[in-house]
Amino acid sequence: MTRLHGTEIVTAAQMRAIESAAMGSGAVTGLQLMTRAGAAVAGLIRLRWPRPRRVTVLCGPGANGGDGFVIARLLAGAGWTVRLLGAEPAPGTDAAAARAAWQGPVLPLTRQVFDAGPRPDLCVDAIFGTGLSRPPEGEVAALLHRLGDPDLQGRLVAVDAPSGLCLDCGVLLGQGRGALPAGAARATLTVAFDSPKPGHLLEHGPLVCGDLICADIGLAEIRPQGHSQTVAIGPGFARPDPSEGDWLRKTHLAQGHKFTHGAALIVAGGPAQGGAARLAARAALRVGAGLVTLCPPAEALSEHALPPDALMRRAIGTGADLTGALQDPRPLALCLGPGCGIDRATALLPAALAAGRPLVLDADALTALARSPAAPLPPDCVLTPHAGEFARLFPDLAGALKEDGRSTPCLSRAEAARQAAQRIGAVLMLKGPDTVIAAPAGQVAIHSDMGLPWLATAGSGDVLAGLITGLMARGLPAFEAACLGMRLHAAAARRHGPGLIADDLIDQLPALIAAWPPSLGR
Repeated sequence: MTRLHGTEIVTAAQMRAIESAAMGSGAVTGLQLMTRAGAAVAGLIRLRWPRPRRVTVLCGPGANGGDGFVIARLLAGAGWTVRLLGAEPAPGTDAAAARAAWQGPVLPLTRQVFDAGPRPDLCVDAIFGTGLSRPPEGEVAALLHRLGDPDLQGRLVAVDAPSGLCLDCGVLLGQGRGALPAGAARATLTVAFDSPKPGHLLEHGPLVCGDLICADIGLAEIRPQGHSQTVAIGPGFARPDPSEGDWLRKTHLAQGHKFTHGAALIVAGGPAQGGAARLAARAALRVGAGLVTLCPPAEALSEHALPPDALMRRAIGTGADLTGALQDPRPLALCLGPGCGIDRATALLPAALAAGRPLVLDADALTALARSPAAPLPPDCVLTPHAGEFARLFPDLAGALKEDGRSTPCLSRAEAARQAAQRIGAVLMLKGPDTVIAAPAGQVAIHSDMGLPWLATAGSGDVLAGLITGLMARGLPAFEAACLGMRLHAAAARRHGPGLIADDLIDQLPALIAAWPPSLGR
């Protein structure tokens, strides 16, 4: 489980700019930052493993290696038996100064030397950090492969990131995207500094970082403004925003009646296609929309006569029917796509867009939109594609995601979603275990939660679309509704646990909303 003490994510370049600006201001030196970073890692190691042990510290030639020399010195001073393998830093660098302060021997950084010594109780990977731009090679690559062997599982601490991980896109360099390569080293603990990076949360990152802790090294007070456009919202990856709980409680306890609490229309499909829309409608109702109406074609209306009776029903067959329903002067949000059918979604999409209402386009509506890419979207609009739907909407960006995973600079899912949102002029939620939510203005939120594989179940995405629609019906802007909907969705899955079906997500909502936000790390 990952625990971070901030909410802002920065790219590798932004982190370097923050450090350079801090050092340029005279408030701190590079060696001071390196010493703080090394002390933070050593302190966290001693906190998790209080009894001194045998540790092997692996130091690269750059700043990450300098952190490692500090860690080795401090652990040795605390009674640990330290064996250090390292490359020589360039003369005159901060890493060289940290190397000079280490009083023990420095052995060659090779697999052969590593294997010649006793098996350590713990390894510290301080070879490559934020600045890595190409796949590890030669002796270092062989050594990193050794760290993935079964006898070292549970014994690895990574400084900044496991060496070889691109901290912008989250891909192990040289490996490409997709499943984590067999034998990849997995850290038990990764200590990042100041802020998490996108690569900690995307693709392979969560799988190889283990427990991720972001250590404060004193940059927050002197950080220049405007360096970040991203925010982590995932459980465990950020402190939940208390304002979310305030808004939810205020919304559910507010005085008024159903027409002042917002209305939602959920377009349903034809005969035998209504289950997805019913899930979305029930979710919208549970999350607080005062009035939710299911809108199937007339020939499927009888299929929706079953509970819950709180749902309204209205037959909508044509675009003109939908336009008429959207003339309602009261606050109203529309969800188009779940179980709708591509032909029906295509026929209704022009009326949905022309109404200018808060709108969620999901599933079949995304395929319909891909067929009409020039259609302008309303100001409050959320698109919720999975990878296949994203590829239909943005084939060039999807292609870059497939092709660029073996080298840097590579396109991250966060950057792809940001570009897509700006291009289409709507909030875009690129779904997956590392869901990315991007707004046209450039904000990006990452909800990374690899610990919920049971969310991969039929109807889960329909519930999410309904949550976002219900939140927008209550007046929450599109980006905030998408972020909060995603958090509620994941928290409901976590609260239920394995064996989940989509209906269970909705059943968890009342208790979740009453206690929102969840505690950190839950």
